[in-house]
Amino acid sequence: MTRETDLVPIRRALISVSDKTGLLDLARALAARGVEILSTGGSARALAGAGIAVREVSDHTGFPEILDGRVKTLVPQIHGGILGRRDLASHQAEMAAHAIAPIDLVVVNLYPFEATVAAGASAEDCVENIDIGGPALIRAAAKNHEFVAVLTDPAQYPEAIAAIAAHGGLPRAARVALAGAAYARTAAYDAAIAAWFARGETFPARLTLSGVRAQTLRYGENPHQAAAFYRSNERPGVATARQIQGKELSYNNLNDTDAAFECVAEFEEPAVVIVKHANPCGVARAETLAAAWERALACDPVSAFGGIVAANRPLDAEAAARIAAIFTEVIIAPDATPEAQAILARKKNLRLLLTGGLPDPGAPGILVKSLAGGFLAQTRDHGRITAHDLTIVTKRAPSAAEIADLLFAFRVCKHVKSNAIVYAKAGATVGIGAGQMSRVDSARIAAWKAAEAAKTAGLAAPLTAGSVAASDAFFPFADGLEAVIAAGATAVIQPGGSVRDAEVIAAADAAGIAMAFTGMRHFRH
Repeated sequence: MTRETDLVPIRRALISVSDKTGLLDLARALAARGVEILSTGGSARALAGAGIAVREVSDHTGFPEILDGRVKTLVPQIHGGILGRRDLASHQAEMAAHAIAPIDLVVVNLYPFEATVAAGASAEDCVENIDIGGPALIRAAAKNHEFVAVLTDPAQYPEAIAAIAAHGGLPRAARVALAGAAYARTAAYDAAIAAWFARGETFPARLTLSGVRAQTLRYGENPHQAAAFYRSNERPGVATARQIQGKELSYNNLNDTDAAFECVAEFEEPAVVIVKHANPCGVARAETLAAAWERALACDPVSAFGGIVAANRPLDAEAAARIAAIFTEVIIAPDATPEAQAILARKKNLRLLLTGGLPDPGAPGILVKSLAGGFLAQTRDHGRITAHDLTIVTKRAPSAAEIADLLFAFRVCKHVKSNAIVYAKAGATVGIGAGQMSRVDSARIAAWKAAEAAKTAGLAAPLTAGSVAASDAFFPFADGLEAVIAAGATAVIQPGGSVRDAEVIAAADAAGIAMAFTGMRHFRH
């Protein structure tokens, strides 16, 4: 036999699985081909209970399970049977001398370590759910893929069953692919264990990232770029959402939807966020989602066309009908009533995502951005400012209504690309300036867009008249603040910390506006 043998017949299989999904169908397919099945513990009991012939590993090796089952398969009779090369006479002779029978198929999925940790189990339970024998079996079989097939996921079973039924084994190309998937699984498993052990250390010396591919996308940010979507944790959002209807989600859809949902989760009252190109173009809170939608839309009705809409409450029929009145790419919400779903179903291309919950904006986490030759990692911006955190730096203090709007605007500002200026009034944005190289330009663009929205609505006064304004970072000069004042803002919230703070405060006092410092910056690049 050469190392390039395409099809290796399966005569003996080792099965040891925690997840029993599809187990019996696979075992029956093996039994139908006369394959000897070796197994352990619960897997062996499940097979025997279904009337499938199975041999306990301890009977096969002549060595009992020991140490409360911690040692079952870590013996030469098993690993020699997996690792022995069929094309080397010396290996075959050694196997014969030690009565080691070849094993042609290894079916293993691992102790549920990740699920155990996610369930909040004790440290002792987490440690006991660190699989040792399983990864060793998987890695051995994957290494010897020229002669051994390895299955690590029930999703792989149907294709394997078909190949076994038709040919008695798996072709080389399939074994190579399965070996790659096997090493990816053990790598992710070890990464999860390493992260658990390093849970007191935000940035360990080695940071390993892993994810499960949820979707291969049509293309990336642009049609000439390839892309895929991977799930890495259970934070409520696009990764946990069920797509109820609509076209396949694109890379840009997913990115924008995530931005919208993270923003809307900031608010306790019913709120709606409209996002375009990862920036909010309208945010509002109100007593109902329908009212919040109308107020968010009024901020920038032009940009809202073809946008992403996020709600922080289950979508009701009234809100669904109003949102569906304009072209919308995606709606994401914790849930939706049957009536709302029926209304949106008339828009066949509109994607509706239901998450079952909201992300916690105050929860910690790690964000990663790739760079040439590496990546940056930082903690999630989970900072949140309350009225108690504000330092009033002007002669005039903001009113209670202004403080409420200042906090609202600053919370929105956190989700707008820098440089960011947000005008707000009565719990709704009325102008948003995003992503400009100059903070003055952001202030002016936001005011201009507000003026255009006022014209569209047939209003004489600009929407920014009597508003408050938020800046994601300090004003380096007074000119940015002066642009905000010119737009009609009566109060401003900003981090402070500029060497020219005194100059900026003096400009605010000269105009008679109120200004509060937060001491917290919200750059978003």
